[in-house]
Amino acid sequence: MYSHEIDYKIIGEDIQIVEIELDPNETVIAEAGSMLFMEDGIQFETKMGDGTNPNQGIMGKIFQAGTRLLTGESLFMTHFTNRGYGKRKVAFAAPYPGTVMPIDLRNIYSNTLIVQKDGFLCAAMGTKISIHFNQRLGSGLFGGEGFILQKLQGDGLAFVHAGGVVIERQLNNETLRVDTGCVVAFEPTLNFSVQRSGSLKSMVFGGEGIFLATLQGTGKCWIQSMPISKLVDRLSIYGSQSRKESGSVLGGLGNLFED
Repeated sequence: MYSHEIDYKIIGEDIQIVEIELDPNETVIAEAGSMLFMEDGIQFETKMGDGTNPNQGIMGKIFQAGTRLLTGESLFMTHFTNRGYGKRKVAFAAPYPGTVMPIDLRNIYSNTLIVQKDGFLCAAMGTKISIHFNQRLGSGLFGGEGFILQKLQGDGLAFVHAGGVVIERQLNNETLRVDTGCVVAFEPTLNFSVQRSGSLKSMVFGGEGIFLATLQGTGKCWIQSMPISKLVDRLSIYGSQSRKESGSVLGGLGNLFED
């Protein structure tokens, strides 16, 4: 199934949205709840699956939807179609601050991209979305990506969301070690694993964690500077229960002067 050819515009800097322009009868699929606005003439329908195999039957749709639960996503996906006579726009917002990456799957090896489980935002109709099992158990236990990732396949545009700033790297028979949880996406030609970060002293006192994600081989990868898990951890330090003054010169002594 060929993907629909959609036009788009990325709006914003720190907190981005993607605005997609659809010709009549063009469709974009998206995660449930990600729509920001849609113009008159756009109709949406919630379905099980991505629509790439309309003849798979009800049991096939249930199985495909069930696998999405393993990645922590909704059972359903929303299909937005332009039923008007002219061009119409629909926009999608990411669930937390960061960057929206437009990726043309035609420029990806085997038209396949492996993405972190909560990274998919939306894509042109015709994009197949399935799960990808990480073959290395250690990667699933310690990698911050989970044992199950998402696989995007097709010949059109897909939009992936990442936290913070995104860096694209091309590896040429090289090895890149990354903070766990910071790998957004990578081509299937790269091997993803998790390795010990160094000596025992480095692991305990280095501040970089016990394990690092490792990408090896030849292919493209995308790295995010602030995954949602790290953002939550940092914000929790300043929660109402902690009452810590770690950012103060006085430190904990500042509490002595409180009423």
